[in-house]
Amino acid sequence: MDFPQQVIELGDMTLRRFDREADLPELFGVIKESLEHLGPWVPWVAEPSLAKTADFLTRRHEAWDEGRDFTYAIVLDRAIVGACQLFRRDDSPVDSREIGYWLHPAATGRGVATRAARALVDQAFRLPGVDYVEVVHDPANRASAAVPARLGFTEHPRRLAEGLDPAETGKDQVWRLTRHQANVISPEAC
Repeated sequence: MDFPQQVIELGDMTLRRFDREADLPELFGVIKESLEHLGPWVPWVAEPSLAKTADFLTRRHEAWDEGRDFTYAIVLDRAIVGACQLFRRDDSPVDSREIGYWLHPAATGRGVATRAARALVDQAFRLPGVDYVEVVHDPANRASAAVPARLGFTEHPRRLAEGLDPAETGKDQVWRLTRHQANVISPEAC
């Protein structure tokens, strides 16, 4: 089975597989500090706890080992500033992967999410049989929309969302990048 790299060095930034035990306190702190920023868009921050964060890290570790889901800590200046993920939903075609990302508010506006997403695109297309990558977000989340737009993803029609979070519209915006499109992304896009 093929897996993405466990550590991706991006100059001053690193994406690395989470260490369940060592990263628990720091990740929980970053989540707590990001509640107001993330709350409108992601349901899992509604009631944060150390136990829920530990469970998240355990489930992500198991999913990585099974080759289903690859979740990285985004590390900037030796501190965790967010997370990103390369995964396939159970109901998605086998030739696709999805990218997700979130950042501590202090790390936004600096190209961190764009660089992380670009690195995950590269990892996705190293996996056999992957023909396209998607980013899915609420249309009202303009910060999340900026990332795939910068990377040359194509905007696809909106669809009904699986769930409704506090600030969400009830729809999902889907962006798609094919293997061919990824080969023409300029490094300046990051």
